[in-house]
Amino acid sequence: MRKAAKGKACVTHWAATAVLAFGVVPAVAEEARGTVFRDDNGNGVRDSGEPGIAEVRVSNGREVTLTDADGDYRIEVDDQTIIFVTKPTGYMTPVNADMLPRFHYIHQPAGSPKRMRYRGIDPTGPLPERIDFPLTRVDEPAVFDAILFADPQPQTEAELDYIRDDVIAELVGTDARFGMTMGDILFDDLAMFPRYNRLIARMGVPWYNVPGNHEMNLDADGDSDSLETFKRHFGPPYYSFEVGDAVFFVLDNIVYQGGGEVTADNLRGNGRYIAELSQDQLTWLGNELAHIPDDRLLFFAMHAPLEIAGTDAPGVTTSNRRALFEMLGQREHLYAVAGHTHTVEHRYFDADDGFAGPEPFHHHVLSTVSGSWWSGPFDEEGVPVSWQRDGTPNGYHILTVDGVDMSVRFKAAGKPADYQMRIMFDVAHHRNRDAAVRDSRPGEMLDGRMTVEQAYGAEVYVNLFDGGPRSKVEFSVGGHGPIAMERVARLDPAITELHLRHADVIKSWVQPQPSTHLWVSRLPELGAGTHTLTVRAVDEFGRTHHAHRIMEITPDAP
Repeated sequence: MRKAAKGKACVTHWAATAVLAFGVVPAVAEEARGTVFRDDNGNGVRDSGEPGIAEVRVSNGREVTLTDADGDYRIEVDDQTIIFVTKPTGYMTPVNADMLPRFHYIHQPAGSPKRMRYRGIDPTGPLPERIDFPLTRVDEPAVFDAILFADPQPQTEAELDYIRDDVIAELVGTDARFGMTMGDILFDDLAMFPRYNRLIARMGVPWYNVPGNHEMNLDADGDSDSLETFKRHFGPPYYSFEVGDAVFFVLDNIVYQGGGEVTADNLRGNGRYIAELSQDQLTWLGNELAHIPDDRLLFFAMHAPLEIAGTDAPGVTTSNRRALFEMLGQREHLYAVAGHTHTVEHRYFDADDGFAGPEPFHHHVLSTVSGSWWSGPFDEEGVPVSWQRDGTPNGYHILTVDGVDMSVRFKAAGKPADYQMRIMFDVAHHRNRDAAVRDSRPGEMLDGRMTVEQAYGAEVYVNLFDGGPRSKVEFSVGGHGPIAMERVARLDPAITELHLRHADVIKSWVQPQPSTHLWVSRLPELGAGTHTLTVRAVDEFGRTHHAHRIMEITPDAP
């Protein structure tokens, strides 16, 4: 027999609430209460015999409280509060039909502050007498995989097709525990959320989402109401959950500055934003960390990077990252990922950056699903060859967690798993002569066919797509080697040629940028003949990759 806990009216976190007429509701603090319980039959309602779960973290976005021995909690709310639980290891929250975890309850009695172009929060009505959260027991191993997406960013319905066909289809049936998207889920058109979510659900795993600068309500008055549509679909903009020995933190580091009225002629409304962690969020994070032992693995997911090479612009890197570093203190098992820049980069923060931990804090800017915003010529499947500005193919990453150890590996969309680098050749008259591309063969800089005279002055380039400052790259050819290569900050020759040849199908703002994972070396002196060039690369996690190119060196012109 179904019975509400303690005989009181009960609302679970995913249930609809009564609708309150539009009107002004004063910001009066109230106290929410309820139970986090073990949902043995999975119906989302606490039935007789289903026990409460002790020591589960419950938050209002600032304070964090633990459930008591009976699974009960009490926490203060105002009229703009999302109450959410941190999923503990060994349990799972419900998911909806789109595989989105339901671990929260939105309390906005009057709904969103104003009607905007995209639907926000409907009025939720008075605070329910109880807000209960169901959790289901699961067998959760210490070793698991997770899928990491950054910036799918479809601007059109056709670009949703590309995400479906280029990335999602190859991940159907994955054995990953869950997936995450690091923001820029869409490209301003928030009406695409329902279709996008249905497509992502085809992978069949729970999917967590980070807010970016392209899912904001651009006609919002400021940051406080800039994620009303995001919240309606996904819940709180920052939160945490546990899997195995790891604690995952989703952070919102995009702060909307407002931008004026959105019109038919100006859909973005001149919206401005900066990259920063809000004070409420830092307060919540500090309260969360107080409950987490130092020996846990902490994984941080955000949209804008903490820092990247070449710029510290306010809309690109997180201005108050040192506040995060100070909170982390002497913690050792840390990792952070971001998207936003459509380039790949590995950063290691130490004392010079304000981080005092015993080991550098590894920060990874991920390759994006959309690459160069779905620009470029079409491949044989009708999907743009959307290489990023640093020459990295569009794709995603797979996180592997083993206790407190972890690693990340890159997967180029539609390519074999071992496709981890591009080998290119350049002779002196190719580089920095953009106007000459008309008179060279397509792909000539990728080609290993050259004369003895050209080979004498040639260089070999390797773009190790997910390489970084700790990676090592070397090559052997014609009995020479191994020859160590030098990491340089240069444009990838292949992306330069792609842009020159296909400017008509590349979006106007997309320009090649220097790569942080490009290696170069002069070729040794080689005689005429056919040679095999073999590259051996060791990535940031100590994995070894190999690739080969055949060189044909002729005595005369090729």
